[in-house]
Amino acid sequence: MEYLNDSAFLIAFGKNLRKHRKANGFSQEQLAFDLGVEISQISRIERGIINTSIVNINSIANALKIDIKILFDF
Repeated sequence: MEYLNDSAFLIAFGKNLRKHRKANGFSQEQLAFDLGVEISQISRIERGIINTSIVNINSIANALKIDIKILFDF
């Protein structure tokens, strides 16, 4: 297992989230609406700019109907 610094981890997580969001047919707008957050928040998570909470990550996984572990498999 490769260990990443915080910045690299956030970027890798965001890229993985974007991949799964698109694969599940969600736009950033649709995902944001389903979560009750601003579109910019989804964008910032996907670009690795902000560190979101584990509760938000659980909500994202639920909205995408995927196992939360998948979002950390990068």
